[in-house]
Amino acid sequence: MNYDVIGDIHGQAGKLEALLAKMGYARKGLLWVPPAGRQAIFLGDLIDRGPKQLLVLETVRRMIDAGHARTVMGNHEFNAIGYLTPNPDKPGEFLRKHNARNQKQHAEFLRQVGEGSGQHEEWVNWFRTLPPFLDLGGIRVVHACWDQGHVDLVSKHFDTVRGMNEQFLHAAFQEPTPEWLAMECLTKGVEVDLPAGHTFFDHSNFERSRIRARWWLTHATHYREIALMDDDQLHRIPDLPFADQFTPGQTTGSPVFVGHYWLSGTPGIQTRKVACLDYSAAMDGPLVAYRWDGESELTDKNFIFAG
Repeated sequence: MNYDVIGDIHGQAGKLEALLAKMGYARKGLLWVPPAGRQAIFLGDLIDRGPKQLLVLETVRRMIDAGHARTVMGNHEFNAIGYLTPNPDKPGEFLRKHNARNQKQHAEFLRQVGEGSGQHEEWVNWFRTLPPFLDLGGIRVVHACWDQGHVDLVSKHFDTVRGMNEQFLHAAFQEPTPEWLAMECLTKGVEVDLPAGHTFFDHSNFERSRIRARWWLTHATHYREIALMDDDQLHRIPDLPFADQFTPGQTTGSPVFVGHYWLSGTPGIQTRKVACLDYSAAMDGPLVAYRWDGESELTDKNFIFAG
């Protein structure tokens, strides 16, 4: 089987349909059918921000049910689960707090699905069945970062039919449990504390004191080298050696595909073993795919994008 790995959609149904058509997928009624011998692999973050989130969900789910696609869970699906799941330790509260920041991030999904509706509950229950990662033999797929230790931990608590068990889910929202650390890494990536007094503003204009790290780099030594952020904020990151909390490592084995990181510019590989496919389709960037044809090392020529 050859795979078309597709980055974060965030409710941009128009970009998804344009990309599928560009890759030769045929629309048959409400179903998109891939060319013979291919399957679509979605990197999660199907929801939040975009104008047609339900259409994206319906399109992806139909493809999965027909055997034409698979998807992993993104941090936005994981957050949606926590937002609707009651906290057993705090009556009247939820695993993900309903504070102003979390409500703002999730508001468009809640509006489109109807907060508290049967449809809302149905989609969140479906999110709970999505695997946080896929090892397909020739490739590995995860929303933000492949860490084998975290993969092994989550594997013990995930059932391919029922999804995450309740005990693991509750622990995964309690910082800093091993379960929380695992889901943070797999769905949000590696984050590194900046030195005291240093902050920056992310793409949602939230001030942060932790940076998302380019975990795939093997020889980085400074905070500014590993920081994943918009160029206009990079000057706020100190050009200083980073502390021992982050150790770059080399990715070996089958290639790894991730989304999550809001990249810009011309799509291309991060290393011969790692490719990020999130090029800010949620805003004004394209929806990006990589057409994998069995190669053990990735290449820029296999990227395709639309929007």
